[in-house]
Amino acid sequence: MPGHKLLCTTASRRRTIAQWSSKINTSGGRIAPYFFIEGHIMLEIVILAAGKGTRMRSAKPKVLHTLAGKPFLAHVIDRARDLQAESIAVVVGHGADAVEQAVADHGIVFIEQKEQLGTGHAVLQTLPSLQDDATVLILYGDVPLIRSETLANLAGLVSDEAMGLLTVTLANPQGYGRIVRNALGEVKAIVEQKDASREQQQIREVNTGVMAVKARLLKRWLPALENNNAQGEYYLTDIIAMAAKECIAIETAQPASESEVLGVNNRAQQAQLERIYQQEIAEQLMTSGVTLMDPARFDCRGTLSAGEDCVIDVNCVFEGENHLGNNVAIGPNCTLINVSLGDNTVVHANSVLENAVVTGNSSIGPFARLRPGTRLAEGARIGNFVETKNAAIGKGSKVNHLSYVGDADVGAEVNIGAGTITCNYDGVNKHRTEIGDRVFVGSNSALVAPVNLASGTTIAAGSTVTRGSTDDQLVVARARQRNIDGWHRPEKKS
Repeated sequence: MPGHKLLCTTASRRRTIAQWSSKINTSGGRIAPYFFIEGHIMLEIVILAAGKGTRMRSAKPKVLHTLAGKPFLAHVIDRARDLQAESIAVVVGHGADAVEQAVADHGIVFIEQKEQLGTGHAVLQTLPSLQDDATVLILYGDVPLIRSETLANLAGLVSDEAMGLLTVTLANPQGYGRIVRNALGEVKAIVEQKDASREQQQIREVNTGVMAVKARLLKRWLPALENNNAQGEYYLTDIIAMAAKECIAIETAQPASESEVLGVNNRAQQAQLERIYQQEIAEQLMTSGVTLMDPARFDCRGTLSAGEDCVIDVNCVFEGENHLGNNVAIGPNCTLINVSLGDNTVVHANSVLENAVVTGNSSIGPFARLRPGTRLAEGARIGNFVETKNAAIGKGSKVNHLSYVGDADVGAEVNIGAGTITCNYDGVNKHRTEIGDRVFVGSNSALVAPVNLASGTTIAAGSTVTRGSTDDQLVVARARQRNIDGWHRPEKKS
């Protein structure tokens, strides 16, 4: 093409990246890049998510299988959002309704590919929604570890005279399309494994499928794709040859690590990516000062922040948003879901905490369950086989074992004995139990709500309490004991 450069020089490529980098801001630890192309911010992202994923052997669409408790597709959408694109379009096909429902809250556009006729055909469906001047970044819904920094670098290579292609160099490129370059290092084609010559099969740089290109070029190239291949599909990779033919430069970028571009095709690969993801989080936590007794037996399915000198034992699972203060210790086999633990708190083995707030200097478990709405004040103690729900436990109060405290407000320095329950449900409505400061509740007591126990009250063991008390009263609410002489135990009849 007369007057059109075949490939940006190394110097011009560096300038492109430098201009791009100058537009990057950071917020909350995540990259927040902005595109600046001839005075316009214009990025549109297309995520391909129409495949069935036959090798997953599941009725569920492949992109809805999870990594760290979140669908693959949701991970990719999050990274796309980091780039602050003008629009994010997800191409759906198999299980379209389920896919749309799963990520509907992400505020994205769904475009249906009624027939799955290849990646080129999938992107073709999006053309009416793309603005001619936009840079289009094409991602895959089953590649959940891709990093926003990598995508930012790739998109920064795009101009009217160049497209961006993400490649990766593998020690074993078996099965991947090879990146074929000429003597000048220019990309000329992508050759699939089955079509590669013996010499081409020695190439270790391979195609990831992720690319960025001007929309106006896609609108010219995609309708011209042909499906004269063994699969009878329209391949997106065929536009590389079209670009080379038109002397559109094919600039390449590579991810920081191979794991970023690993896709998921079966359960084994899903498990592999899960461990990679968890290992990265574990390393970040350990770098920040957290002790993990075994990083290989740790699972974070959300976010986890921690102060200094925290220790997490094996087989702990964190879901949602969790925060640990300083010097927090969590024993083995614990699950925390949306929990905040204050300084010097200890969670003993096999405890489950959900939507709970612990002020600090508390002890929980072992085998304790803190259900949603539990709030522990400074120094409160929850012992083994204790369950709490929607309950505020006051400063220094103790529920040490085998008790249920639900829908209750417990004052300071209260001691609740073993086997105590708050009877909060009448079969229709929930009622609250109010317990003042310094109350002592004897073992095996039932507090029938609504009931209010004033400060200093003592409940005799085995009592069923149905009425409130005044300060410092002794409450005895149990049947009078009778001892019957000459009692004969029943005997089995022959």
